[in-house]
Amino acid sequence: MFGPGAALVDDGTAWVLVEDEPARGLGPALAWAVRQRAGTVNVLAERETGLLARRAGEFAFPVHVWRVDRRTLHAAEPADLTAPPPAPGAHLALIPTIEAGGATPVVEHGVVAGEVRGLEVCRVVDDADTGAVRLDVGVGVHDREAFAIIHGDVPTVDALAGVVAAVAEHRGDGTAGHPLNRLAPERLLRWSLEQEPALIGLTSLAPAPPPRPRHSLKEPAPCSALGFDPAGRTVLVVCSVGVDLDLIPYAADARRAAESEPGVGLDVMVVVPPRDLMPITAELAGLLRHAVTLVLSPVPSSI
Repeated sequence: MFGPGAALVDDGTAWVLVEDEPARGLGPALAWAVRQRAGTVNVLAERETGLLARRAGEFAFPVHVWRVDRRTLHAAEPADLTAPPPAPGAHLALIPTIEAGGATPVVEHGVVAGEVRGLEVCRVVDDADTGAVRLDVGVGVHDREAFAIIHGDVPTVDALAGVVAAVAEHRGDGTAGHPLNRLAPERLLRWSLEQEPALIGLTSLAPAPPPRPRHSLKEPAPCSALGFDPAGRTVLVVCSVGVDLDLIPYAADARRAAESEPGVGLDVMVVVPPRDLMPITAELAGLLRHAVTLVLSPVPSSI
């Protein structure tokens, strides 16, 4: 049984159809094939096959990706990794406002936002009607819309400062079940390691953009950071919270996205809470062409 779609094994070859969230389907497909002791896996999907093919190329295990077009299969070509688009200058101009409100500016794939302990609390947007640039305050798009209706007359910096204070009071306070700790927990883990990079043997650590944009605060997705070890070598750190079968394909893709020169690999650490490191994660990591180091998070288990 394969939850995100359907799968079978025929003469040592696995055929896996990924229907739910195909962009995150390579890891589950590989995990299923490994558990069935298949020697090859064919991954089928109707969309996102270029991304799947690119990530499949990072594994020494034989993986073939096919795009499904009704009753026809087309071999998928790996999609190129493209550099994140720059943020518009008018959006970057609001970074001082974000800082004045007490949030940490973060720029990812052309989007300027502000975070508190890894949780987005504001975002720079263009007004849909006028095109004017503004800073929307709130946790997530629906909260931002509601906040604008209720507190529209409050100066932006003051409004942001109030949200920052409310989030900082609870996020990372040791209360794992608090709603503010359940949102983007991987980014809370990353923030914690940024404060004390020595916990994982590094001298510094800063956020890095993911290989593809994140679409929602509720979307489970690892996050990346770049740091330096005591010898001055650049290290990519991938943080994840919860059991995520697609973690290793993400880490491989993030490594490629972070390479300063094509073909020049980075040292990669994959950091997860002890409860979330499953044997299958280590098995999938062992199938990569470029090794990664699995690290048990030293951060308290409230994350």
